[in-house]
Amino acid sequence: MKLHRLDYRQTLPTTPEIAWEFFSAPGNLARITPPWLDFRVISDPPPDIYPGLLIIYRISPLPGITSNWISVITRVERPRCFVDEQSKGPYRLWRHRHDFEAVEGGVLMTDHVEYALPFGLFGNLAHRPIVRPRLEKIFAYRRKALEDIFGEHRGTEPDSTAEERRRT
Repeated sequence: MKLHRLDYRQTLPTTPEIAWEFFSAPGNLARITPPWLDFRVISDPPPDIYPGLLIIYRISPLPGITSNWISVITRVERPRCFVDEQSKGPYRLWRHRHDFEAVEGGVLMTDHVEYALPFGLFGNLAHRPIVRPRLEKIFAYRRKALEDIFGEHRGTEPDSTAEERRRT
């Protein structure tokens, strides 16, 4: 199984507490997900997360393909980080760690995503031309949506673009 990794960083002009409240509320995920993914929360999650919480989404990962995605919250360290992992969905493996760190003028929010594709060699062949660019578009949309919600950070902390490291 070929494991891929994406790391995204964005500094938001808010407090760690407000950032935590926003990101740990499952209903807010739809607000920062591109409309072309046709993303919907179909379970009825509580307003805050806890380890073991299952959240069920419906998503269209590729045009014409709809999939249920079940995530489980596996780790919560309020207000520092939480981890969600796909238990069922379009990826062979999806683990997403959200970190929040107070910095000058705001909060550095970092997404660490580890993922593996299904379909063996065919999935890996689709990675560079299809999957990776789509993930980059999703996180670019998310960056803009978060700037619309929180405003643009004007501090000295640099934001980074997507970085990918492959591990086998």
